[in-house]
Amino acid sequence: MLFEIFLGAAMIVVTTAIQVTFALTGIATLRDCLGACGDLKRVQLTLVLAAFVLWLFVAAVVQASAWALLYVTVEALPSYEEAFYFSIVTYSTLGYGDIVLDKQWRLLSALEAANGLIMFGWTTAMVFVAVQWVYGHTAHDRHKPAK
Repeated sequence: MLFEIFLGAAMIVVTTAIQVTFALTGIATLRDCLGACGDLKRVQLTLVLAAFVLWLFVAAVVQASAWALLYVTVEALPSYEEAFYFSIVTYSTLGYGDIVLDKQWRLLSALEAANGLIMFGWTTAMVFVAVQWVYGHTAHDRHKPAK
């Protein structure tokens, strides 16, 4: 059990590093785009937000992939494809239950689900901030004096 907790804690550190990397890159890009792109149309702003959301979704997939790699490495699941499916279902806390880990490894899946819950909450907060920036950007543009 202690070994599983250690592995789970290590994976939480790994997924946090992935989240931070994607978050900082996405925020910097969004800020640069809003600052340098000038007057964007609503459709363009929507696409910028969609790209930001997609970027954070890719972060979640990378994080679940890291968990899948762990499951294959410790031989908790027989193939990467099965491990990736199990990991995505677990990380998103969907938990179909069609694939389950042996008793020896089941604590890992609970830690992954808790990790995913935290990371999706973090992602939701970031999307909320991004939407505020975009709305602030459009509100600022509406109040610019006419040339």
